[in-house]
Amino acid sequence: MEFVDQSAGPQRAVAGVDFGDFLVWRKDNVPAYQLAVVVDDAAMRISEVVRGADLLLSTFRQLLIYRALDLTPPQFCHEPLVLDSLGKRLAKRTHAHNLRELRAAGLTPNEIRGRFATTPKVGRATALG
Repeated sequence: MEFVDQSAGPQRAVAGVDFGDFLVWRKDNVPAYQLAVVVDDAAMRISEVVRGADLLLSTFRQLLIYRALDLTPPQFCHEPLVLDSLGKRLAKRTHAHNLRELRAAGLTPNEIRGRFATTPKVGRATALG
């Protein structure tokens, strides 16, 4: 499978090699994430999706679902993650500081941008070109 990511460029993955089977419906009778986001985005006529680079590989699963449901997929853009000094992604679940807290601590926007390294983490998808 191939698609052009608006940030990371052309991407390619092979189903069964780069990713395996995945759930579309959970045992508790609820749609799984991959199906839910595809149907939700299609229902809302989403034309562009911007996510963290850590979710790039999930896009291939979603493209399979778009194809199976005969839906037109949006354009995708996967941006590099913002990492802390230990290389861990900043996230609410790990109680990372949010922008409001950093600004309240007196950091300027330039200091905030300069404080964090960014590196793409894109799973096993292969950048083409």
